[in-house]
Order: sequence, then structure tokens, then C-alpha cells
Amino acid sequence: MKISRRWIQNFFDSELQSTQEVADALTFHAFEIDGIEKVGDPSNAETSDEVLDVKVTPNRGHDCLSHRGIAGELSAILKLPLKVDPWAGKPDFSKATDAVSITLEDPALSPRYIAAYIKSVKVAPSPAWLVQALAAMGQRSINNVVDATNMVMFNTGQPLHAFDAGKLEQDNGKYHIVVRKARAGEKLLALDNKEYELKDSMLVIADGVADVPVGIAGIKGGTPAGITEATTDIIIESANFNGVLVRKTAQALKLRTDASSRFEQGVSPELAGYGMRQVVDLVTSIASGELIGFADVYPAPQEMKRVSVSVDKINQILGTKLTGAEVSDVFQRLQFAYKEENDLFDVEVPFQRLDIVIAEDLVEEVGRIVGYDKVPAEPLPSMPKQPEVNLNFYTAEHVRKQLTDMGYSEVFTSVFADKGEVAVLNKVDSVRPYLRANLVDGLNDALKKNIPNKDLRGLKEVKLFEIGSIWKGGKEEISAGIVTEKDKAQEEPLAMHAPKEALTQYEDLPLSTAVRYQPFSKYPYIVRDIAMWTPAGTEPDAVSKMIADQAGDLCVKISLFDQFQKAEKTSLAFRLIFQSFERTLTEVEVNEIMEKVSAALKEKGFEIR
Repeated sequence: MKISRRWIQNFFDSELQSTQEVADALTFHAFEIDGIEKVGDPSNAETSDEVLDVKVTPNRGHDCLSHRGIAGELSAILKLPLKVDPWAGKPDFSKATDAVSITLEDPALSPRYIAAYIKSVKVAPSPAWLVQALAAMGQRSINNVVDATNMVMFNTGQPLHAFDAGKLEQDNGKYHIVVRKARAGEKLLALDNKEYELKDSMLVIADGVADVPVGIAGIKGGTPAGITEATTDIIIESANFNGVLVRKTAQALKLRTDASSRFEQGVSPELAGYGMRQVVDLVTSIASGELIGFADVYPAPQEMKRVSVSVDKINQILGTKLTGAEVSDVFQRLQFAYKEENDLFDVEVPFQRLDIVIAEDLVEEVGRIVGYDKVPAEPLPSMPKQPEVNLNFYTAEHVRKQLTDMGYSEVFTSVFADKGEVAVLNKVDSVRPYLRANLVDGLNDALKKNIPNKDLRGLKEVKLFEIGSIWKGGKEEISAGIVTEKDKAQEEPLAMHAPKEALTQYEDLPLSTAVRYQPFSKYPYIVRDIAMWTPAGTEPDAVSKMIADQAGDLCVKISLFDQFQKAEKTSLAFRLIFQSFERTLTEVEVNEIMEKVSAALKEKGFEIR
């Protein structure tokens, strides 16, 4: 989540510390910071800004993917009261309208939907301050109405969307919005000008009168009701959608947005009210317009939760000696309402803190705000006995080392197969619905795929092995299998490879060595061989370097594959592999490179064979 320093400063009367100190405060008490970026004109105090890239953890995505959420964290950590709080109070939607009606097909998938009907807006470019604020978020300004919805989303964490009411159909002068599952075959041209084919597992916002989708719920609006300069009347949506369904839809459509990333984390339906109240105020202030009223459908309002924890439990878990006064201070800084009696705190969980469910969650809050550096260090107790060697791990490492020493390369093939004894209930695809009963089939497939690339790898023979689980005879067991170009694939239970005499020697446990792998090219390679007579005593490495200098970057590998002495001359033969990471090479260009290599070798006095 990008957080603008200028933006976050608006929440406080007191001047914040330096941006680095703010970053440190968040790092030690809440979230890591990926970096700090300077934006705007550094010589202009009114436009310069610093943006923090905050790594909000998944358990806090429901409240901290917003400036208000991060401001709340800083308020608690730095003991700075909030000057403004868009989450304070209770939003008032008493100004209702029957010009817009809402139908929720399944409240479990859409717990709340609020629509605001505003007439006579003036769509125009946004004011400079709004353009600048969105630019700090990496967001391009579109127009004052759309920018207002984005601004409030980044501020409060509530995604919003505006529809052009003039593009929706009416029934007796009234609009009808339906939140329903898409019908198989329905399509939507989204605001990114791409057409998406919808499935009946996806949730859409539909024009209830025309019975056509105008948006993909929680993800993207559609062009059929998009805001343009000609728009005069709008309907603003502030809703809550099922996070799991939004995630699955976004993945299926390959369409992840700022809105979907928030709904995926789970957002309180209460937040929809706060987002709506703020966006209406902002739109009417920068785009004029008259608020006709609201339509708020909220079948099962979120229940307020209470969680209790004692000071003794907090100290027992953290290993601290905190007092009731210190715990009380933490809850006050976090703006948690509570009742205290005999060092037992009964906390009213704020609507946005969906992560606080049990007493241990409150303990975590106390620990991180007080600071984990305040938790005393305690030495770990001594081990009562020597750690036991895990037989499977030890044996696998031993076999792995033996086979790699013998020139074998390890492969990892799929555990799913097109035949076997154990069928998979949730199969990956319709082709491989079973768990594998052997390693042989996968090893043979891997061998076929690797043989064509052995020249590129500089191998004379492909030799592969795999250590993995198989399912046969009604049980799961670990096997080790090998295959080479010369020998058929074979496997045995891993236990048969165990060197029993060494299992009790913990200090002899071999460990795998780490290898740094390089990316490979998806384009085919071309092989060329070149042999030459050289004076006796000529070093192959020197010739190899000469060839490399002439062959250039397209020559990715040079290997000596033949060498013999005859009279006063030495014959050297090299294999050159040419490959590009950007395109398919042609025979013509490789031949030209080889001619250049040959010319350089001849100039050196070598005789090309």
C-alpha cells in the first residue's frame, strides 16, 4: 500500500517526524516498509512528497489498505491524537429516496449495498490538489467524479464506483439495481475497454430494468454506464462483497484492481457507510450536484464483538510485567472502547478490526504497541536429550548426495497422473485425476524432454533421479528412482537406500549444497562444432577464450569435446551453442559468426580441420 506523507499529515495537528522515522515506527510496531520514494518537484514545497511502500500483512488488509488505517497505527505508536477521523460517528442516511431501488439476490455474497442518487453534477477536470494526491498513489486522473471515488477509497479503504444514471433504463421514472450472479454467456465491456465473458459463478451489478450487467461486483465497472463529460446525473455505489468470490472472479478474468485487492482481504460492511458519506461530500463540493437521497440495503448488520483479556494473561504470554495502567494506555491509544474491572479488560472491538476475535489477538496488540523490544529475553531451556535424526530426511539427503556425485540431476515431476490407485476428489484437470503410483512414468517423460537440451547443458548423457511420494497398495510411501539414456527407469523404496550404520551418527548428516540457477531461454539453440590443428602445448582455455571473444554474446556455451596429439601438433575440437533470450536465431547469422571465428583462428596460425 502506497502511503503519501503529505496525505497522512492531514490526519494530525502535530508535525510528523521525518519520513524515515515514520517508516521505522511502522516497521518496529506494525508493518515492514519496502521503500520510500520521492515524488513531485523537490524544489516546490507545495508539490514535493514522499511515498512509503507499506507491506500490509494479510490479517490487516481489511483496515490498513488505507491512509486512515495507517494514520490510526501511527496515532497509537507515536501517541498522536487524530485531528480528523473519517471512521468516527455514525453515517446518516436518513435522507432516503425511492428513485433508486436495490435487490440483493444473495446477501451472503453482497451483505450491504448503498446507492446515492446525485443530480446535476458537472463532470470536469479535477482540482490540482486531487490530481497531485492521486498521482502519489500512481493513479492517473480521469475526471472529478471518478477521481473522488478513488480518493475516498485510498483514504478510507472502501472501494466505490459511480454510474452514469442517464445510461441506465428507468421504470416509471425509477432506477433498479440488482446484485446477482452472472448468467452463462453474458459479456461485459469493462472500463479498460476489454470485453470479459462472464460465468454463472461471478457476481455482477446489473441494470434491473434492462436486465444487463453494468459492472463486475467488487472489481470493475462497465462502459455501458461509464462517466463521461456529458454525464449529469449519477448513482454512486458503496457496497460490500464476499472476498472469496471477488478473489476467484478476479483470478478467472485475470483482472485484479485496487478495489478487488481490498475486498479480497475482507472488508467490514460498516465501512461502506463511512465511504459513502465521504464520497458524497467530496463529489458535491468539487462537481456541484444535488443529493436526491440514499438507498441502503443492509439485511444483517454487522454485530459488535467483545473480547476479554486479563493483565495476568497478557504478562504470561509476553513474559512482561505490565500494569493495568499500561495496558489501559495501549487500548486508549488504539481507540478501543473497554470496561475494566480487577485488571480484566472487556474490549469492544472496532468494526474495522475483523482480525480481533480471541484474547490472544488483544495480547498481540498490547505487545506490538508497547514494543517487542520491551519483552525481556529469556534463554531457551536445554534439550533433555539429543535430537533424533528424521529417518526420511536423512536417507533422502544421503541418496541425493550419492546420486549427484555420480552425475545425476534431480527432477521434480507431478504427483498427479492419468492412472493410479488413488483418485483425487478435487482433481487438477480432467487429464490427470489420480495420484501417481510410481516415479517411473514421470522420470521417462522428463528424460524425453531433457535429451534435446543436453548439448546446451554440455552433457554427454542425461542422467536423472527423483525422490518423492507414491501411492500404491493402499498407502503412501517415499521412493527413489533413476533413469538414464542407456538404462531404463527404475525405483526402490527410499528405506532400502538407508546406510543403517550411519543413522545414529547425527554429526555425519550430509546437507545439500545450494546452487544458483540461471534463467533459460524459451527460444531454440543452434549447435556448431569447430576443430583445428594447433602447435603442441597450446592451452585449450586460451583457444576457448579466443573463440568466445569472436563469437560474442549469442554464444552461450563453449566446451572442449575432443583433444589428441599427433607429431608436433595438437588437435582441439570445440562445441559452440548459440541462443538468444529475445528471438529465434537463423542459420545465416550463426554461419556468419562461425566464419568470423574461423578467420580469427586462421590468423593465429591454426589449421581448421
